[in-house]
Amino acid sequence: MAENESNSERQFVVHRIYAKDLSFESPNTPEIFLENGQPKHELNINTNVNKQAGDTFEVVLSVTVTTTWEDKTLYIVEVQMAGLFGVKGFPDPELAHLFGAYCPNLLFPYAREVVTDLVTKGSFPQLVLQPVNFDAVLARQQQEAAKQAQGEPGPAKH
Repeated sequence: MAENESNSERQFVVHRIYAKDLSFESPNTPEIFLENGQPKHELNINTNVNKQAGDTFEVVLSVTVTTTWEDKTLYIVEVQMAGLFGVKGFPDPELAHLFGAYCPNLLFPYAREVVTDLVTKGSFPQLVLQPVNFDAVLARQQQEAAKQAQGEPGPAKH
């Protein structure tokens, strides 16, 4: 009986956090350094979950920052931070929160640091990404999925 009880316990283990893919592009250098103006930043974030062997899952947080000024691209930074997580004993609804909010919250500070370093090494002013509320993002995604399941149209895609 003790064996069954131990098998039903919840376990969450961070095995490893690592940079899976990094990219920095600055297509208009060095000419862009002579320009002055207020840049515009566009941030895109995505999370993917990949089942590995046994109770191990890879969660990949992709962060892309595109910075432009007028019609010129100053830089594009793409970072994929990943983590290998051991997960056992969680019911499906809790797994959705674990992979959709908790793990991205663990990975985001690492991704933010890499973005800041790459932008600075590209000789641009420091860019520090603001915190992201992954709980709110997940809740919004779940609401949109529920609306679509009920046959209501989702937000217009462009």
